[in-house]
Amino acid sequence: MRPYIAIFRSNMQLTLRDRSVLFFNYLFPFIFFFAFAELFHAGTGAGVAYFVGTVLTMGILGNGLWGAGMRSVADREANILRRFKVTPISPLPILVAAMASGWLLYLPVPIVLVALAHFQYAMPLPHNWISLFVMVTLGVCALRAVGLILAAVTNTMQEAMIAIQLAYMTQLFLSGATIPSAILPKWAQTVAEFMPASYLVTGFQGIFFRNQTLMDNLPAVAALLISTVLGTFLAMQLFRWEKEEKIPPRNKLWVLAVIGPFLVMGCYRGYSKEHLGQNEALFRDLQRSGTFLIRGARVFVGDGRVIENGSVLVRDGKIDEVLEGAGPDPDKLKADVVEGAGKTLLPGLIDAQVRLASPGGISTSMDDYDPKNTMPHAAAALLYSGVIAARSVGDPLDASRSLRDAIADGSKLGAQLSICGPIFTVENGLGTEFIQSVPEAARDTVKAQMIRTPKTPEEARRQVRELKAAGVDGIKAILEAGWGERMLYDRLDLLLVRSVAQEARAQNLPLATHTGDARDVTDAVEVGSNSIDHGSWRDQVPDAVLERMVRQGVYLDPGLGVAQAYAQYFAGKDDALNNSLVQQTVPGAILKGTREFVASGKGVDPAKAALFQSAFERARANLLLAWKAGVPLVMGSDAGNPMLFHGPSLHHELQLWVQAGIPAQVALTAATANGAKLLRAEKRFGSIRKGLDADLLLVDGNPLEDITATERISLVVFKGERLRRSALFDQK
Repeated sequence: MRPYIAIFRSNMQLTLRDRSVLFFNYLFPFIFFFAFAELFHAGTGAGVAYFVGTVLTMGILGNGLWGAGMRSVADREANILRRFKVTPISPLPILVAAMASGWLLYLPVPIVLVALAHFQYAMPLPHNWISLFVMVTLGVCALRAVGLILAAVTNTMQEAMIAIQLAYMTQLFLSGATIPSAILPKWAQTVAEFMPASYLVTGFQGIFFRNQTLMDNLPAVAALLISTVLGTFLAMQLFRWEKEEKIPPRNKLWVLAVIGPFLVMGCYRGYSKEHLGQNEALFRDLQRSGTFLIRGARVFVGDGRVIENGSVLVRDGKIDEVLEGAGPDPDKLKADVVEGAGKTLLPGLIDAQVRLASPGGISTSMDDYDPKNTMPHAAAALLYSGVIAARSVGDPLDASRSLRDAIADGSKLGAQLSICGPIFTVENGLGTEFIQSVPEAARDTVKAQMIRTPKTPEEARRQVRELKAAGVDGIKAILEAGWGERMLYDRLDLLLVRSVAQEARAQNLPLATHTGDARDVTDAVEVGSNSIDHGSWRDQVPDAVLERMVRQGVYLDPGLGVAQAYAQYFAGKDDALNNSLVQQTVPGAILKGTREFVASGKGVDPAKAALFQSAFERARANLLLAWKAGVPLVMGSDAGNPMLFHGPSLHHELQLWVQAGIPAQVALTAATANGAKLLRAEKRFGSIRKGLDADLLLVDGNPLEDITATERISLVVFKGERLRRSALFDQK
């Protein structure tokens, strides 16, 4: 142990006397930190953590590759190591001392850097200091091991300079340290997965932005640890005391061994492509950090209240303050300013009923009907239109869960989803009619993903429990049996519906029930549904039933737009295609195919058109009765049905409600605060209130006077990120 301590003390003394080492190890990182923070307008808040991670990674790269690598080569070239050769000492104490002294010298940097970021830029302190400490330690040791290997396999200072410079610069610019990985080409992101610094960057960002621990970064931690041990061992085997000793060219390949763990990880992640989603998620964290002030706007709070001249301060993805007037001085907060004069700020809209798997139009390409394509596009179209959350009903289960989780962790951008399905119905019932168009070999798979048709009460309860275990957010049942000679279906037995409802309550899952007439509504309320989709399209809902809905807090989603859309579809009208927001969000091939199909007259059916027009009128009348009775209202577009496109259809639904006689404030409340309550998410979004997610919609004009103003979108803010809406459809 004495040789180790002696060499360690000698290393520390020599290093502390070297002013250039002190400058580059301590002063240089802080110069870079302040330069980055000010040049890139970091503001205050969590966003500064990105620059902390950048400077930490730069420092560790420099400490390892230049501090260990070039120092070792310089000592060999200056014949300093030759003096140790005549002493009874092995290379191991020299290498261990180099590792330990480099680590100890670097340790103050992260502590001081985090403190500066916290006190100067209000960056939240990391929750997991131990994880940060261990990640820094492993990074320093692994990179110093790489530096020692590079020193061992290069014969001259010139060779070492080239090798170290190449390793340093490629990792500096491809690892995500200086340029966010998500904005690099995909090939560059994949190449970066072979570099140790990439795992430092993701580790630091995970600790700062997501409060992750070492367990969340276990593969990276293992790779850094293995590289440290393996690099030290190989550096010892290849150690040379004198510059005259030359290493054979074949031995230079040993450098591949020390980065072997990262070669394995790079190959795996390049195959799985999971790093692309991770990079996007971390980039989202960066985009959602920072501070900005929306000032001078009319603020619709979400519950019907209006601030005629207000400001909203957003910090690190949350609503920090809601204020009357212009609000605080943004310069003092280091906040960006969004001018809201002449505009109205709303909570992001919420669509209580969508079918993401269906595009809502007609195309000649089967790719336009593939859920892998339609569902992400639909979620993006919703968000483009200012719809920040939606309840997905009857979409394929696995695809829905995958998309919901990807949006939740930030690897994809789209409206956040609440999964309500597969749908409980009966064989030959409403919701099963599409099965006949599915190839027979695939029918069982499709049915398992989209519908449940229990035969007994116990089977119904078991299926609800299975869906709970699968991670759904709600249950959907269909009671409607259709109407008219060509639109009749079998009706789900009420005993089975009651069993579904009872088990849903037991599993704390809200039950949505699709109804078509007053009898369906009565039965749905009686079994204990939390919400009713469509209500009655054929007859008036009795006052007693409406009163019971009020007492039980049963939400009504009338779905005026879907009745109107079917009426226009069967009448051969393409009015919906002429909407500007529709033309912005719907793929050109679907717009063209739908327009051509409608013009062909193949879908025209005057009898069905009249039937749905009558349904539309009845739905309007029942909506007014429900509102006057005090029934809680939510708004769903049922987008995915013919001529109903995701996003624009909710804005049209708002217009239909106001045309029916519903006050604009009531309609907007149904599409915001009430929708959040239905999704049990009122503590996260749905209102403009301090502490909630900054999910906001800024529109030109005043939708309280002209409801069409909701379509004149100026800005969409999603979890604090000011979206570049046109880029939403570029996601892969």
